[in-house]
Amino acid sequence: MNAKQLKDSILKYAMQGKLVPQDPNDEHAEKILHGIYEERKYLTQEKIIKSNKAIEKINDDEIPYDIPESWKWVRLNDLAENCNVPFADGPFGSNLKREHYISEPEVRIIQLSNIGENGWKDQNVKFTSFQHLDSIKRSEVYPGDLVITKMMPAGRGIVVPNVNSKYVLSSDAVKFVPNKILNKEYLLYAINSNVFREQIYSEVQGITRVRTSLTKIKKYLLPIPPLNEQDRIVHKVKELFQKVEAFSTHQKDIEELQNKFPSKLENSILLYAMQGKLVEQDPNDEPAAELFKRVHEEKVRLLEEKVIKQEKALLPISDEEIPFDIPVNWTWVRLGEVINLVSGQDFPPDKYNHNGIGTPYITGASTLTKEGVLLNRWTETPQSIAESGDLLVVCKGSGYGKTLICNIEIAHIARQIMAIKKSDFINMEFIDFYLQSQLSLIKKLGQGVIPGIDRKSVLNLLLPLPPLNEQSRIVDKIKNTRDLINKFQLK
Repeated sequence: MNAKQLKDSILKYAMQGKLVPQDPNDEHAEKILHGIYEERKYLTQEKIIKSNKAIEKINDDEIPYDIPESWKWVRLNDLAENCNVPFADGPFGSNLKREHYISEPEVRIIQLSNIGENGWKDQNVKFTSFQHLDSIKRSEVYPGDLVITKMMPAGRGIVVPNVNSKYVLSSDAVKFVPNKILNKEYLLYAINSNVFREQIYSEVQGITRVRTSLTKIKKYLLPIPPLNEQDRIVHKVKELFQKVEAFSTHQKDIEELQNKFPSKLENSILLYAMQGKLVEQDPNDEPAAELFKRVHEEKVRLLEEKVIKQEKALLPISDEEIPFDIPVNWTWVRLGEVINLVSGQDFPPDKYNHNGIGTPYITGASTLTKEGVLLNRWTETPQSIAESGDLLVVCKGSGYGKTLICNIEIAHIARQIMAIKKSDFINMEFIDFYLQSQLSLIKKLGQGVIPGIDRKSVLNLLLPLPPLNEQSRIVDKIKNTRDLINKFQLK
C-alpha cells in the first residue's frame, strides 16, 4: 500500500465517522445546516443575494452508507456560502484565449496543472489583465475559495492559496465558496475522498478525457458531522497524513535498500536507522564522542567497585571495517566498549524445578516471545542474573540472534542466553533494534555443531553510536513506522 492508498483509507474512515469518537454534547449537524438555510432564505427575501436554485431532496436510494446519528447527508449545493456567486466554472471559448494572456503579474489563471494531488502547485504561471477580468467576473476566484477539477482527474479539490491577490478560473475547473460556518478543511478532505469521487465517476462523460460538469458537482452528497467533530476529524487527518508523509519521504530510499538487502521492509527501516537517515540530527545534542567518554568513566568506576570484571582488550577499529558513513555527531565503537555483558550458566535438573519456587530460569529462544518471557523453570540458586530492562540475547541454538527486553524483575539465564545490562547512558531499545539490524551478520558469525555466537563476537560487533537523545528519537521513529506498517499492512 503506497502513500496515496494510505491517505485514501484514512479519508474513508473519516467520512464514515470511524476516525474520531462522537461526542454526545456536540450540536447535531442538522441544526447547523438549518441555520445556513434560514440565513439564505432571509438574504434572498431581502434581495441581498440572488436565489440559489434548489436541488431535489435526497432520497434513500442515493445514500451510499450509514453515518453516525449526529451527522447528516447534504448536497454540495447546500453547503455554499450565502453570496451571489458561490459556484462558477471557468470561461469558455473566446472568453479566455491565449491573446488575453499577459506577462505582467495581474490576474493569475488557475489551470489544471496548478491543482495537484496534495494541494496547490505553483507552476505553469500565466496571467490575464485586470481589464479582461471585468468581462469574466463570474469566474473570479479569491484566496481561500475551493477549486474542483472537471477533468484529468475529475473531482480533485484544492484551497486557493494566498500566492496572488487575484485569480480567475480556466475552463477545466469550478470554484466553490464554502459556507463560513463550516470547517473548510473538512469539506476539502470530503471532496477529495472516495465518497465524493465515486459519485463523480459514476456519471463522467468522455472516453479518453473523462469530465464532469458544474451542474453535476453541485448535486453530489457529502457526510457532514457536527462542527466540533469536523475540527476533531481535521486534526486527526492531519496527524495521520504527517505520519504517511514521513513514511513516504523515506519510501524511495527504503525501496533502494530492499534491492540491496534481501530483507523485509521492517529490516530495511532498521538498516536505514543505523545509518542516521531515519530522523534528523539535532546540533544541540551531546555528541556521541562525549557520551562515549562518560560510558568509559562509568565502566572504570564499576571495575574499581568490582561490580563488573575486566574484559580482554577489544580490537581497534580499522577504516576498512567501517561499512558506511554516519553523521558527524555519531561515532563508531565496538559494542563491548559501551555495554556490560553477562553470560548465562546451565543448571543440572536437581538445581531447578517446574513448580514456580524460587527465581525464574530463562533457558533459550523458545522462552522469549512477543509477549515477554515464557516461564517454565525456576531455581533457588540463581547465579547469572538478568533484571528487568536488561536486553536478553540468544547466543546458542537455532534461534541464536533473537532478542528481548527482559520484562521480569529478576531471572537466572542459561548458557543459551546472554544479557546486556541496562544502562543510564545507552538506550536498550536502540541496542535491541541495532542487533535486529545485524541479524544477518550474527547468523554468519555462528559456528559449532549446535550453532551459536560466542561472547567475543558479540563484544566486537561494530556499533554506529548516536547521541543519547537521538537514540530515543530513533527508537520512537522505528516504533511509529512499525505501527504504521502493521496498521495498513505494508508488508
